[in-house]
Amino acid sequence: MKEGSAGAFLSSIPYYMRTHLPQRSAMSPQDSAQNAAVGADSRLSELKQWLGALPGAPVQADSIRPASSDASFRRYFRVDGNDGKTYIAMDAPPPQEDVRPFVRVAELFGATGVSVPRILAGDEARGFLLLTDLGSTTYLHQLSPDSAHKLYLDAIDALVLIQAQSKPGVLPEYDRALLQRELDLFPEWYVGRHLGVQMNDKQRGLLDKVFEALLANNLAQPKVYVHRDYHSRNLMVLGQGNPGILDFQDAVHGPITYDLVSLLRDAYIQWDEEQVLDWAIRYWERARRAGLPVPADVDSFYRDFEFMGLQRHLKVLGIFARLYYRDGKDAYLNDLPLVMEYARKTAGRYRELAPLIVLLDEFDNKAPAVGYTF
Repeated sequence: MKEGSAGAFLSSIPYYMRTHLPQRSAMSPQDSAQNAAVGADSRLSELKQWLGALPGAPVQADSIRPASSDASFRRYFRVDGNDGKTYIAMDAPPPQEDVRPFVRVAELFGATGVSVPRILAGDEARGFLLLTDLGSTTYLHQLSPDSAHKLYLDAIDALVLIQAQSKPGVLPEYDRALLQRELDLFPEWYVGRHLGVQMNDKQRGLLDKVFEALLANNLAQPKVYVHRDYHSRNLMVLGQGNPGILDFQDAVHGPITYDLVSLLRDAYIQWDEEQVLDWAIRYWERARRAGLPVPADVDSFYRDFEFMGLQRHLKVLGIFARLYYRDGKDAYLNDLPLVMEYARKTAGRYRELAPLIVLLDEFDNKAPAVGYTF
């Protein structure tokens, strides 16, 4: 593979959103972890051999050590270079993972001028990439009341830069079918599996009406390039060119508010609603100056932002539950309460979304007690 203009690695654990991957057969978290460990050991040896055989021996294969894990099958390792720098090796095992979308989006986003790692070498058939290293300081680790405003404005500027160069037909469409599949994770995994609630026909009808209201709004929004995971664990603090942008392989062409709501209503860190509104307006002002097709009325824009946020948060509730029950990854359970808080607050502000509050109250009353402490 020729040297690409961009690539990605993850030096913090990115979260969820792998709804397009082939579904695995049901197994216990223990069986899943055991099977993954067996395959991982073999893959690591293969990755080390590949690194050691690269032309010019750019890295010291024996120096390989974990850099991060991932919510999918991908893993990332840090490795020392012979030039004194460190690099990132990605292991994306086929057939569960395909590095080609990763490579394609890396080149696309890199060409917009934002900061993404470069792909230095790769074996797409085997699922190996060697990438430049953007360090280990995520936005999540650096954010504080003192640093947040500057970091978020940097992230907003980078987002506008990407969106301003959007073109249709380049990335997959974030269409109705995909949005619906994401929403359906909520009743299947959060309501049915996590809460243990079997909805009756009336409840399902009410939920479907809420879904329809969300989808009508989401699909009516102008479309741009959408990262799909533009949040504090996938943005890196750099000396220059903030932020470093990671985990972009699932990018699509879709609703303009999606990445902004991912950034400002993050599942891992919360800000006062007045502050979120301020940052959202600053984005809206920058987007208008850049010629992006945001509504001329900021109130309409913020309504779109809220509806998009509820779609995302219902999906996230389902995905976080699935990561535990299907994949044995329990850390995401700790983030469920904040995501539910976002969902309830938004649903309570709009008449067409209000039935969701009724349903959530009914689900909570019917759900069996669970032994988790959040």
